[in-house]
Amino acid sequence: MPIDWRGEDPGLPISFGQCSNGEYDPEPITPARLSMAATANHEIDQTVARTGISRRRFLRSASALAICLAAIDQTVAMARGLPVGSFYPFDPATRLDNDAARAVIGPPAWVFDVQGHLLEYDLDPSTRGNWFWGSQFPQARCEEEDDPRACFSTNHFLEEIFIRSDTTMVALSGLPINPEGSPLSNEIMEETRQLVIALSGDERVVVNALALPQTAPIQSVLDEMERTVAEHRVAGWKTFTHFPSGMGWWLDDHDPGRAIVGDLFLDHLVRIGTPIVFVHKGLSSNTRYGSPADIGPAAAAHPDVSFVVYHSGFEVALTEGPYTENTANRGVNRLVTTLRGSGIGPGENVYAELGSTWWHLLRRPDEAAHVVGKLLLAVGEDNILWGTDSIFYGSPQGQIDAFRAFQIPQEMQTRHGYPPLTERAKTKILGYNAARLYDITPITEPVGFTRDDLETARVEHPVPTMTWGPTTVQEVREFRAHHQGWP
Repeated sequence: MPIDWRGEDPGLPISFGQCSNGEYDPEPITPARLSMAATANHEIDQTVARTGISRRRFLRSASALAICLAAIDQTVAMARGLPVGSFYPFDPATRLDNDAARAVIGPPAWVFDVQGHLLEYDLDPSTRGNWFWGSQFPQARCEEEDDPRACFSTNHFLEEIFIRSDTTMVALSGLPINPEGSPLSNEIMEETRQLVIALSGDERVVVNALALPQTAPIQSVLDEMERTVAEHRVAGWKTFTHFPSGMGWWLDDHDPGRAIVGDLFLDHLVRIGTPIVFVHKGLSSNTRYGSPADIGPAAAAHPDVSFVVYHSGFEVALTEGPYTENTANRGVNRLVTTLRGSGIGPGENVYAELGSTWWHLLRRPDEAAHVVGKLLLAVGEDNILWGTDSIFYGSPQGQIDAFRAFQIPQEMQTRHGYPPLTERAKTKILGYNAARLYDITPITEPVGFTRDDLETARVEHPVPTMTWGPTTVQEVREFRAHHQGWP
């Protein structure tokens, strides 16, 4: 049955449900999260009844967002013995005053998302019933399209990113799909870049082309990369060291039993003038080759290459805490460990990225404080990049606003030595760090709209806060059964 995308109730501005990008099982909806959602819904119902504002309109206000974040904060802070307001500092008066809530979130600031995905299919009617990469995703049931494959198209992606969020620049990044016939091939990414130039008059889409150097004779891969750079505008390269299944490899070539392609691949990035590699590390169900253990040695051996660690080594099923010797090889700590072991410090050639990681952690703010605090210490505020892994989580606006409002509690700063997450640091992370990495001039204005226009449009014409990715373990398992690592 089609989803009613434009119903009367657009839903809470923060999602409390399950979702995956297809690379991991959705995390269970815990009793704590159910409590957060119930608290938020109750307070919103009371406010709507008291003020007479329509629920539809109120749910797109800063106050509604503040209520949701305050419910998260209250649940977690009280469980951890911290003062309420430690993570999301909304007091009761702030939550009901839209201007005061907006002041806590902060003024709209430009956003450069370095991890975006869309799925653009050839909509041949004769193949309409065939299985496709997004078949198990809820977005495939969107009501605007007569072919479910069109629900993931460029138009939908651009609407979610550029109209329904403050994002003004985005990097498209390859997916774990066979490049042959991929719905996000290097060619499709280039076509999207050109489309946005035609619409906006400027280059606000950059391309991280896909390269998998272990899947074919290395020289043929390097030649294809060189051809891609000659034909398209490539800003960096996306790769996976744990995909396809059974073909794991390492950037630092430390295992002679695997494909020895890391040094050749990294040297080639410099040779063809695109020395930035975006590598998926984490969200791998703790798969051996999904570990960031090779990042430090590779970065030390290739100081002229910039390494962006997608997901920062985060694993959904693990609880993030402080860095300790006993937990040095778990989750994000693995990234900290490899950098320490290789003498890579803050502000050097390794960057940590937050795509999918922040989507999970914004509802686990105690863990978020540990992850952000550890990354600030390990790579520095100049080397953390904003990414969302959208389209899978729908519009990223809720994630953006939550990050703007978030703070590392003073108690955790004192106990663990974390620096504060300042407004200056947030501004860098949300955009300026990526612009500096790509060496491009920031484009801060929305596409054809002022920020006030966008804010008004979101309130007057809201759409549900919907996620696009699979929401059940069964949906993910069905996807994997067909996918099998190499569709």
